[in-house]
Amino acid sequence: MNVLITGGAGFIGSYLAEEWLKKNAKVTVIDNLSTGKKENIIHLKKNKKFHFVRASITRKKIMHDLIRKSDIIYHLAAVVGVNLVVNNPIETIKTNVFGTSLVLELASKYKKRIFIASSSEVYGKTPSIPLEESSDRLIGPTQVSRWSYSCSKAIDEFLALGYSRKNNLAVTITRLFNTVGPRQTSSYGMVIPRFVKQALSNKPITVYGDGTQSRCFAYVRDVVKCLVKLSNIEGAIGEIFNVGSQEEITIKNLAKKIKKISKSKSKIVYIPYKEVFGVGFEDVKRRVPDVSKLKRILGFIPNTKLDIILEEVIDYEKEQVSL
Repeated sequence: MNVLITGGAGFIGSYLAEEWLKKNAKVTVIDNLSTGKKENIIHLKKNKKFHFVRASITRKKIMHDLIRKSDIIYHLAAVVGVNLVVNNPIETIKTNVFGTSLVLELASKYKKRIFIASSSEVYGKTPSIPLEESSDRLIGPTQVSRWSYSCSKAIDEFLALGYSRKNNLAVTITRLFNTVGPRQTSSYGMVIPRFVKQALSNKPITVYGDGTQSRCFAYVRDVVKCLVKLSNIEGAIGEIFNVGSQEEITIKNLAKKIKKISKSKSKIVYIPYKEVFGVGFEDVKRRVPDVSKLKRILGFIPNTKLDIILEEVIDYEKEQVSL
């Protein structure tokens, strides 16, 4: 099995590469390291079946060769994180839409099995909870740049489904919900690594807004297990799946939990959204996935308890400080 992972030096991609290497597959990762890190995959380079290509997915000749030689493609390359999306809306749209369009075009040309990593952001601020794959989308105004990410990922899905229906492309779309674990960076607004680093240094744990917004955090190893298992199921082709945990927690309670587990002396402080993201920023109040479709087809959903995930992340960040 030859597996190609775009954005494979990123947080999720590096774990996905690990999982496939355990299954004795040949794994090629392409990443321009704009948000991915060489440190995420350095331990994989010792494996003779692992190959890293540092390049953008918009390099058509390179992608042409990589996709032609692959058996299965996981398209994870994207602009990620609220900070990047708000500050770089043009790059968000170009990378997410043009990159995906090229990958789908080439996958269709060579009739390859492909997974498109989408996001819970496609639901926007849909109030219907839990969110089903068929739920309506409620998106804010175009003046609010954070919604550019939601719309770009939705276009990715429309493109993927279009290729599936018109060209019979074997595509599966996975909407990932707040995937977390060791190696995740805090650089682009990811909340758990940011809180953990603040707690370990006894600096204020900064909660944006009033902290009553809630999320469900899924363990990265559970998530990649789902992605690998779906590749063996014929019934997953042409389908969309929510992939996430159903253990809901408010962000202020997340801060309290991290403070307690890490035995931190940090104070928890609340910062208005406008001071972080500018005037007009909109956040999503609740984001809880309905994963019954995933459970039906796999018999498994991400279910590692948040406390266990946090303990692992805290231990990891402690190790990074001591290096």
